[in-house]
Amino acid sequence: MTTTNNDTAPRIYTAALAIIGNEILSGRTQDANLAHLAKTLNGWGVEMREVRVVPDVEAEIVAAVNALRARYDYVFTTGGIGPTHDDITADSIARAFGLALIEHPAAIALLETHYPPGELTPVRRRMARVPEGADLIENPISKAPGFKIGNVFVLAGVPAIMKAQLEGTRPHIAGGRTVQSETVSVLVGESRIAILLEDVQKLYPDVDMGSYPFFRKGSFGTALVLRGREPARLSAAMAALTAALVAAGVEPHPGEIPD
Repeated sequence: MTTTNNDTAPRIYTAALAIIGNEILSGRTQDANLAHLAKTLNGWGVEMREVRVVPDVEAEIVAAVNALRARYDYVFTTGGIGPTHDDITADSIARAFGLALIEHPAAIALLETHYPPGELTPVRRRMARVPEGADLIENPISKAPGFKIGNVFVLAGVPAIMKAQLEGTRPHIAGGRTVQSETVSVLVGESRIAILLEDVQKLYPDVDMGSYPFFRKGSFGTALVLRGREPARLSAAMAALTAALVAAGVEPHPGEIPD
């Protein structure tokens, strides 16, 4: 799990995401969960550090989850907890932890209230299976819960359900300082300001600086995004960057240039 090297610096909490599903790898379905998850976690003071897309293969899921949970404070998975034969995430997480897979009584009770009498079929009961000892994560939309085991949070792949379940993980998440960002845009290409940006970065190594090219209104340009946890340092770095741009004859435009 990641911490800062400076003992006096604030604790940095980290997370990773395993997106599970052949449909993502085949291109049939586009992931719609990463952006929401990363933004939400940042608001909670947790930094998303790694994302993996994993096929519906138990050994692959086990390997990915075990690698990620050993490295990061929190691991989230999306996808593979539905009722069909290829929904094997629960089975895989149980294997990753060396635990039995059981029908959770509370999950069965939730599904019994959701489906009409006699319609909780064996196929639907699959959605009540979790590793032994796991805590359920509420699903206010379709009732089939996600679950938490150790530092791993298993969520649905359907975006609306994932978002609802993510809110249910909040009591389990300890976060640090939120990463803040400031943006300045210029109507020149990256190569024009690359050395300038590098020089400012050397002055503020604790502030993350990135350049992102764009083409808008018939012109090439670059958005320069600065991110950091210390507001004073972030503001000072932006002031230094803006001054350097002006000195180089490049007009800075605060924020993103609209389409």
